Amino acid sequence: MGSCLSAESRSPLPGSPSAGLGVRRKKNAKKRFGSRGNSFDHRKDEYLYKIPGRLFFNGSTEVASLFTQQGKKGTNQDAMIVWENFCSRNDTIFCGVFDGHGPYGHMVARKVRDSLPQKLHAQWEVNAKSEEVLREISLNSSSMNSEDTSFISADEDSRVSVDLEETEKDPEIYQILKESFLKAFRIMDRELRVHTSVDCFCSGTTAVTFIKQGQDLVIGNVGDSRAVLGTRDDDNTLVAVQLTVDLKPNLPAEAERIKKCRGRVFALQDEPDVARVWLPNNDSPGLAMARAFGDFCLKDFGLIAVPDISYRRLTEKDEFIVLATDGIWDVLSNKEVVDIVAGAPSRSTAARALVETAVRGWKMRYPTSKTDDCAVVCLFLDSNTDNISSAFASKEKDHPISAEPAEAGADKEHADGPTTVDQQTIKVDEKVATEDDMLLDDYSALDGVTRVNTLLNLPRFTPRKVG
Repeated sequence: MGSCLSAESRSPLPGSPSAGLGVRRKKNAKKRFGSRGNSFDHRKDEYLYKIPGRLFFNGSTEVASLFTQQGKKGTNQDAMIVWENFCSRNDTIFCGVFDGHGPYGHMVARKVRDSLPQKLHAQWEVNAKSEEVLREISLNSSSMNSEDTSFISADEDSRVSVDLEETEKDPEIYQILKESFLKAFRIMDRELRVHTSVDCFCSGTTAVTFIKQGQDLVIGNVGDSRAVLGTRDDDNTLVAVQLTVDLKPNLPAEAERIKKCRGRVFALQDEPDVARVWLPNNDSPGLAMARAFGDFCLKDFGLIAVPDISYRRLTEKDEFIVLATDGIWDVLSNKEVVDIVAGAPSRSTAARALVETAVRGWKMRYPTSKTDDCAVVCLFLDSNTDNISSAFASKEKDHPISAEPAEAGADKEHADGPTTVDQQTIKVDEKVATEDDMLLDDYSALDGVTRVNTLLNLPRFTPRKVG
């Protein structure tokens, strides 16, 4: 149900970037983490907002529906993305949801949302070329005579044979993308460690992402966000198939790794079902997940950002995939989620219907608790509405494709009228606040608030208006 709490005071953790800065802190007082005054990153990533087929705000396309809603715990720390024609491939799409936590979790989630797909793209290109080289080597080696093959080293020969064995067991695209996911996640986490404008020492984010190319689906996951597939069984009944594992500290393998690294895993008395990760000699930060981007205060004590990677070959029985943060899964089961998406009036409203149902679920199930942030991405696997659930087929034509820019950076055209994305018209609601407006309004909401999934007390964070 969230990410870090702390029985400790608001004083900095030992070894944190904010501890022991002394006079230098005053000298650099104007250089604050998360300050909108430093607009370099914004300008650098501005081109992302204009890429056709890339959606990161509330809305929909012909094949996808996205929606996020702020909870009652402070600023919305969830982020999401759908990127059609990913890597300039017509049959490829990238999707992801990210659940931030900690004082700067909203910034970490957005940074990973914007940067991870680019790093994944770059690694995919490199690994695809390497695969071609290996294939060419194997073909050439098979045609070589015995005299030529004697010049190939034993190490190189064995490496080629091992790669060929792996390729025979798993599809080639899985092998390529698996390596791409591993490298991209590792590079992303290293970049966060040295990032100058986002403090990731006690802040981080989950990430459940996938690349779908044709019928091949490769998923990379860290944290406790989740992917679920809506598919038909042999009786043509709609069933839910969980595609990812919630990587929490209560899993035996995760707990064992953390304890070997001197981290501690235990639950608090008032929430015995929520295992948390703690520093060896300090009752903080109480992270409720075993893997995450950022959270470098725990990276030496068992927390990792290595993704759990899986593959699935999609069939004609598979109808849609739902990615969602734990604000959804804390109150709804997999089957309930699948039924809600299938029963939505149209594809374009499916994600919103799911979020609104979850919000009602929070109020009914946890009337004394604050509703968590929610973010949902629904990807529909068959663009032909004749072959999908009857609820969609009967009403889809009556609901135009629309988008509400709950986040920003979108080009000014968003406020002036319709924007064409991949020959699809996306309508924008002018009344919805942009991301920059939300940042100004919501920072003050962080004052004295604690996130459910972290015990770390959040510091006072006052926005500074740019003149």
